[in-house]
Amino acid sequence: MPKFSHRFIETLDGFIAFGLDRATDQEAVNAYLQMFSDDDCMAAILPRMSDEELGHVFDLVSRLLRRHFDEDEYHALFLKEPHAH
Repeated sequence: MPKFSHRFIETLDGFIAFGLDRATDQEAVNAYLQMFSDDDCMAAILPRMSDEELGHVFDLVSRLLRRHFDEDEYHALFLKEPHAH
């Protein structure tokens, strides 16, 4: 069984919009990120991205993880592995 999932985009029933309200914005970001991280999409876009763009994406994700997750959440939710204390 895979460790990672993309269930939200597979069950989204409706449209993707941004700027209407917080709940719709959260759904839009969730959908975009899940579609963006699709293996086929990644295989196509990564070779086209500049070193600077790769760094920006990596830095943004890293910054968000550090800001919003504690160490246990980082291991459980992002790495999908137990955190050895």
